[in-house]
Amino acid sequence: MRYRAVIFDLGGVVTGSPLHAIAAYERELGLARDAINHVVAGSGHGGAWGRLERGELDMAEFFAAFEADCSAAGLSIDARLLMQRIAEIAQPRPEMLRAIGTLRDAGLAVGALTNNWKTDDGAGTRALKDVFDVVVESAIVGLRKPDPRIYELVCTELRVKPPEAIFLDDIGRNLKTARALGMTTIKVVDPDSALAELERLTGVVLRD
Repeated sequence: MRYRAVIFDLGGVVTGSPLHAIAAYERELGLARDAINHVVAGSGHGGAWGRLERGELDMAEFFAAFEADCSAAGLSIDARLLMQRIAEIAQPRPEMLRAIGTLRDAGLAVGALTNNWKTDDGAGTRALKDVFDVVVESAIVGLRKPDPRIYELVCTELRVKPPEAIFLDDIGRNLKTARALGMTTIKVVDPDSALAELERLTGVVLRD
């Protein structure tokens, strides 16, 4: 088998998508589609969202900072409510958990590479950590996708080279960096379609 490891993003891949929660909140407020996502992307490395995902802000600091970023773009939002909606949607997808277990049983290493933040209760990804061989969290390591260094870190932790890994994510810019490093990538829009592609690449049956 060409591949030795499969690396999963969490939100939008293994769990429900934050993008769906954000889109629903935008509709609720009557905002243009992707208005909040444009703030996240446009504020870049120094924006509140980026700083949160690198562990440089706690959640209380983030609320005010992100509302200020949005206000500068002409948006009035409740950051606390937005993050609550994201937390509510972030439930594990059973079909993905089964697939991860099957891949491990087949002898492949499985890792998680996630842009995340530290939660007030310290839970973070604790509930999912036993599912993976390695979990790399942006808020812990101080790097976030699409920084190439965080992809190199997860490969080092898994003891594989990037061309030996398949990477699944739901955001195109994150996949672009992975491809540039030599990883094979799968964009997750529909979980079943993504698993079908993963079956094709690995030769491991992952769906009922």
